[in-house]
Amino acid sequence: MSAPDSFATRLAVLQTRLAAACLRAGRDPAEVALLPVSKTFGADRIREAAALGLRRFGESKMQEVRDKAAVLADCPVEWVVIGHLQTNKAKDAARLASEVQSLDRLDLAQALDRRLQQEGRTLDVLVQVKTSDEPGKYGLDPAALPAFVRTVARDYPSLRVRGLMTLAVNSDDTEAVRACFRALRGMRDRLRDEAIEGVDMRRLSMGMSGDFELAIQEGSTEVRIGSALFGARDYGAPDG
Repeated sequence: MSAPDSFATRLAVLQTRLAAACLRAGRDPAEVALLPVSKTFGADRIREAAALGLRRFGESKMQEVRDKAAVLADCPVEWVVIGHLQTNKAKDAARLASEVQSLDRLDLAQALDRRLQQEGRTLDVLVQVKTSDEPGKYGLDPAALPAFVRTVARDYPSLRVRGLMTLAVNSDDTEAVRACFRALRGMRDRLRDEAIEGVDMRRLSMGMSGDFELAIQEGSTEVRIGSALFGARDYGAPDG
């Protein structure tokens, strides 16, 4: 039997909550993936999670990915970049990441594409969209989204656009949070209707430890969970 505060126990509780949220929303739980956000947590915690069958882990900083990848070279894990990615980190992302969920600038798309071509790889990406007015949050302006996606699909063949990502407003106002998720789903649906060649708009990465049930109600296909799985961090984490 797992200890009351073990990772295995927290994972089981979270999976129960995820399934219940899907059922309340009339959705199949298989439609919503879990992305554990392992940023700031050590390689030993990731190894523990991997032993329970988790494979994809969200990280914000490429330095952390580099350090953990070196230690966990024997462990079958994949790294998903969910934090703001600087262009000078594109080389590391092209080499180590299985996916980038924070694509929000054409200069980053260009840098990633160039490095990926050197590596002989392609990379799944989600476009991060800013759905709130909060300063300090990254993301593409919604008005620029359609042209941005068309340009990435046309000009940067190493990048495979697979959907959208957002961070909802940090608020106790449930309807304000819901509005962010609903807005992203609407953008996704309109882009999907365009049927842009080379673009697959199925995915919506939205929802974190404090708001994932709302995100599931509004159509999220992947929730990014950090503290509810790994426990409290030493600081507030805006993307997990």
